[in-house]
Amino acid sequence: MNESIVRTLSGIVYIVLLLSATLFSHISFTILFGAFLVLAVLEFCRLTNLDKTIPLLITAIGFFLFGFYIDNSLYTNLAINLAGLFISVLLLGDLFSKKRAVPKDKNSKLTELIGYVIIPFLLIIKLPFLEGAYNPYILIGSFILIWTNDTFAYIVGKTMGKHKLFERISPKKTIEGFLGGMVFTLIGAYILTRFDIFLTPVFSSPFVWMGAAIILVIFGTLGDLVESKFKRNAGVKDSGNIMPGHGGILDRLDSIIFAIPFLFLFYQIINYVS
Repeated sequence: MNESIVRTLSGIVYIVLLLSATLFSHISFTILFGAFLVLAVLEFCRLTNLDKTIPLLITAIGFFLFGFYIDNSLYTNLAINLAGLFISVLLLGDLFSKKRAVPKDKNSKLTELIGYVIIPFLLIIKLPFLEGAYNPYILIGSFILIWTNDTFAYIVGKTMGKHKLFERISPKKTIEGFLGGMVFTLIGAYILTRFDIFLTPVFSSPFVWMGAAIILVIFGTLGDLVESKFKRNAGVKDSGNIMPGHGGILDRLDSIIFAIPFLFLFYQIINYVS
């Protein structure tokens, strides 16, 4: 079968599965992202040559305590959020560093796994519950904005891109593609607010959604670069092969999992101010 057809069909199945599970109930949503979490942990272990026993144990404990059993206390959310942000900043420092990569020990890899994979997935699972009752539309809106950015960054970059964004890590990304993705994602954020289902007590205006769009575009793009560096260091093209034509779960969710700690903090700030 033609590769583009396989890629398209695989992408449709992924989107339908994600949207249907998220909209059906909080249980199906939590189970799906719990499964995504396990797959992402296994992929990260393969990328970094990390034994999977302890990572899977940490994943199970974290998912039970902070994922399946939803605890939305301020201090719990803040502690998890800050831990994820701390690792994200370290990964960004590593991304922009021009020093020769030094092999990391087991503890460093475990720390990166927790901050780069496990905590972001827990924050994704917690996000729809932040206003009390389960509301999937903040998360669905975020995914729509991520997909909008990916689509238009590719289209604009392909047709107009001349200046490389970060050639050392991702030769195909361009500044024009990044800016084009940003513009269309901001438009997409405004369009979302024309539908009442995407308006919540906190995400209650176009300005809040457009602020979220900026965060998702900037840190989503950085997340894609961070994952690209992990793959480059591992000498592989994809993090996995569970999605024909797309790669692995990390390949599909690299943008959202890196952006979510920053989006989660943005939510907490807007909630506190309002």
